[in-house]
Amino acid sequence: MILCKVVGNVVATHKNKQLENNRLLLVQPINTEQQAIGTSLVAFDRVDAGEDDIVIVVKEGGSARLAFNNKKLPLQAFIVGVVDDIDVDETVLQSSWPIS
Repeated sequence: MILCKVVGNVVATHKNKQLENNRLLLVQPINTEQQAIGTSLVAFDRVDAGEDDIVIVVKEGGSARLAFNNKKLPLQAFIVGVVDDIDVDETVLQSSWPIS
């Protein structure tokens, strides 16, 4: 799972039939200080996220297919939750175990 910020909507006049009537959002991965990292991606929205919301994104097609009980669902990333708050213990981030 990755932490992301919703930066926009994706409008598609033609979608795979299994994605019709569902929203696609453009999300930007962020760090715990809400700074952009990496490249943005398109994520399937089933939690009613909105622009500028901080969200949790699962970036595994297999997980999406399991979550929606559909082996043929053409998804790579989907939003599983909207984040209310981020509270980070700085001592944990500075510990000896590596985070990359």
